[in-house]
Amino acid sequence: MEKVRLGIIGIGSMGTGHAGNVLKGMVPDMELTAVADIRQSRLDWARNNLPETVKVFDDGRKMIDSGSCDAVLVATPHYLHPEFVIYALEHGLHAISEKPAGVYTKQVREMNEAAERSDRSFAIMLNQRTNCVYRKLHEMIQSGELGQLRRVNWIITDWYRNQSYYDAAGWKATWDGEGGGVLLNQCPHQLDLLQWLCGMPVKVRAFCHEGKWHDIEVEDDVTAYMEFENGATGVFVTTTADAPGTNRLELTFEMGKIVCEEGRLFFDKLSTNVSDFCKTEKEGFKKPEYSRIEIETDGQNEQHIGALKAFAGHILRGTPLVAEGTEGIRGLTLSNAMHLSSWLDRTVELPLDEELFLRELNKKRATSRKKEDTDIVFDTTGTY
Repeated sequence: MEKVRLGIIGIGSMGTGHAGNVLKGMVPDMELTAVADIRQSRLDWARNNLPETVKVFDDGRKMIDSGSCDAVLVATPHYLHPEFVIYALEHGLHAISEKPAGVYTKQVREMNEAAERSDRSFAIMLNQRTNCVYRKLHEMIQSGELGQLRRVNWIITDWYRNQSYYDAAGWKATWDGEGGGVLLNQCPHQLDLLQWLCGMPVKVRAFCHEGKWHDIEVEDDVTAYMEFENGATGVFVTTTADAPGTNRLELTFEMGKIVCEEGRLFFDKLSTNVSDFCKTEKEGFKKPEYSRIEIETDGQNEQHIGALKAFAGHILRGTPLVAEGTEGIRGLTLSNAMHLSSWLDRTVELPLDEELFLRELNKKRATSRKKEDTDIVFDTTGTY
C-alpha cells in the first residue's frame, strides 16, 4: 500500500473540512476515495463538488462494504461514532473517529473491546495533543521536574456560539441527537488534555446549567470541582455564552506554577520544593523565591492534519498515533461524571457507575424535543 485510501462517513461541517484537507494534499500519505452521508443535500453536494474519483454512498456501511477504502474517518453525530468504528474494524478497515468517542462510556467500552480484537489501526481526533504548548507541558510533567500536582484551574470560555449555530442541524443541542452540550461538543479536547496532563480525578462535583443562555435543552454553562488521588484539587469552567471569553490553564506543582494562555507557556519556577520549604522555613511569612520563565516550544501545531498524518503513518509504517482510539473513553468519563453529578445533585466518584449514567441519560432522551433539520454546513476552520 503506497497511500491510504480514505473514506469519510458524514460530510457535514467537520467531514467537509477533512475532505478538503486530504484533497489539497495536506496529508501526503492519504487519498480521498469515498464519502457517505444519509442526507440527500449532502450527497448532492458531494457529487457536485468532489472529484469524480471519489465514490459517493448513502450509507456508511455500504461504503465500508464496497472495498473502495482502506480506512474510514467517522464524522457523524456522536451516538453513531462507536457504531461505525466497530463495523469498520470488524470488516477489516482502519478507523479514526471524530471526538467525542461516543456519548456514554458503556457504548465506548464496547468499541474499545472491538478494537482490542482487531489488528487494524484505531485512532481518535484529539488534535489538541498536536499543539506545541500542550506537548511541551506534557513533556515537563512526565519528566518529574515539576514535582507533584497540587492544583489545576482551567477556564475555557472562548467557545462563543450564537443561536444560529444550534439551529443549523436538527440533532444539535438535543439529548437524543447530540447527547450533550458544551461538554460533549466543544470541550472533549480540554477534558482529554486535562486527564492527559494531570491524570484522572477520583471525585467530581459539577453544576451543568441547561439552556441557560440559548434556546437549547443541553448544557451551555458548566462549573466543576475535582479531587485527585494525591490530594490535588481542580476547577473546570466552560460555557458557549461568554464573549470574548477566556482560555487559561493554570497548574500548580511543588516546584512552581505554570500558566498556559494565548498560545504561550509561562513557568513561575520556585527555588525550592514548596512542600519542603513549608516544613523547614522558620520565618512564618516568608515565601520561596521564584523566577518567571517563558517556556520555548517547537512552534508546531498541525491540529487535524497532524492527527491524520499520524494515522496514515501508523497504518503504513507503524509510527505512533497522536491519540490511540481507546484513549477517548477517559475524557468522556469526565464529561459523563460531570453530567451525572449535576443531574443527581451530588458528588460522583470514579470509576463511574456506567449503568446509572445510561439510565439517567435515557430519561433525558425520552423527553428530548425534535427539531427541524436545516442542513446548514459551517466552515469550521480555526474554531477548535
